Amino acid sequence: MTTLIPVILCGGSGTRLWPLSRVSQPKQFLTLTGGEHSLLQDTALRLQGLPDELNLAASPILVTHNDHRFLVAGQIAAAQLPTGQIVLEPTGRNTAPALTLAALQAQAQSQKTGASDPVLLAMPADHIILDRAAFHAAVVQAHAAALNGDVITFGIVPDHAETGYGYIQHAGLEGDAVPQAIVAFVEKPDLVTAQSYVEGGQHVWNSGLFMLRASVWLKAIGHYRPDILQACEAAMNAATHDLDFVRPDAALFTSCPSESIDFAVMEHLPKDRALGIQAKVIPLQAGWSDVGAWDALHAVLPHDAQGNAAVGETLMHNTEDSLVFATSRLVATAGLKHIAVVETPDAVLVVDLRQTQDVKNIVARLQSEGHALAGSHRKVHRPWGWYDSIDSGERFQVKRIVVNPGASLSLQMHHHRAEHWIVVKGTAEVTNGERVLILSENQSTYIPLGQTHRLANPGKLPLEIIEVQSGSYLGEDDIVRFNDTYGRA
Repeated sequence: MTTLIPVILCGGSGTRLWPLSRVSQPKQFLTLTGGEHSLLQDTALRLQGLPDELNLAASPILVTHNDHRFLVAGQIAAAQLPTGQIVLEPTGRNTAPALTLAALQAQAQSQKTGASDPVLLAMPADHIILDRAAFHAAVVQAHAAALNGDVITFGIVPDHAETGYGYIQHAGLEGDAVPQAIVAFVEKPDLVTAQSYVEGGQHVWNSGLFMLRASVWLKAIGHYRPDILQACEAAMNAATHDLDFVRPDAALFTSCPSESIDFAVMEHLPKDRALGIQAKVIPLQAGWSDVGAWDALHAVLPHDAQGNAAVGETLMHNTEDSLVFATSRLVATAGLKHIAVVETPDAVLVVDLRQTQDVKNIVARLQSEGHALAGSHRKVHRPWGWYDSIDSGERFQVKRIVVNPGASLSLQMHHHRAEHWIVVKGTAEVTNGERVLILSENQSTYIPLGQTHRLANPGKLPLEIIEVQSGSYLGEDDIVRFNDTYGRA
């Protein structure tokens, strides 16, 4: 029986959702709707409840950048989902190479179990779909066509004239119950053209969701972009494996061209009957959003009577049609209209909701000036837990560090700083030079400059400590690792 393997594409930077989305933790890893799950976790959980006859694989294939490997693994585990295989791109090459790596991995997995050519459900990790039942119904419709060798994409039925999306023109068959033949892919239109698309009823938004057999994708990419297929095959043939990670060879994959699924394959299929692959679309109405900017998030969140959306601790007076997003403190507004206010511990954004696309220009300026806030948060996630730099000054820095149960930092030393550790909660196992100490709440230790040391959590509850660093240089690159559970250099 053919297996349906979800492929979750975890790339993308989400610069228009700064200051919440940053290079070190882009939007797919964020909780944006006020719930408990990130967009990535919601994407994986969205698959639960699909009919048994689809033969859904126990775990998805996830494709992500090497720098985000522990974020992906940690969030999937935190959602109590099986991790599956995580394919690590050494460098970003857009969605066509990412799906090619996943298809090669899916075929390899299927061959080991003797299964037939699997069907892939490719999903970006950073979308919102509010109506799970409607999504499931569309997946069931797509599955039958994909089994027959068609390439199915899911097109969002537009509810307004949108100039920020690409469109798919379909054949206009009666009803939405069957996949409809794709006539053409259309680039982002101007407003007048977009309005005509909405009124005409034969255009849908291009969602970036696809379903097809692994062999069909590899046939198509090999036909239209053999350079991409060859680079991906070479990288996967030389891949290494550790933990749940599949690591394509970095040098071989770096030579792969960067291209999207649409440009590499999808736009060619409606014009090329000789290849024998039909491109079809299923119109989808499921509360979808790619959450590309703050105005898109405002649109999908619940509104009060004045049209305001809020996340976190907020207080709004005489405020209309606005978004207030608070992460660490009370945010109060008065006399605002069409405004987004986004607060994080280290940055605040205030932007007109009608000009949210301009946020990417702010990020570009921060990057050009070498500003750290373009790329990372004050709170930094690590494979063992996280730390928050709560204060700093000349020759000192204070961090709050949380270590997950059973986890440990690397065995390391620093050339330029000493450290004081105070246990706030839990039990700490501390390697301090030749000594190994067990410290409980309110106990502390001092790590001299140049001393080999390690922090571990032997308990079943999170360990929380306060670390006070002092020295001439306090950068994160002043770490010499001697041993590391997570394979970091």
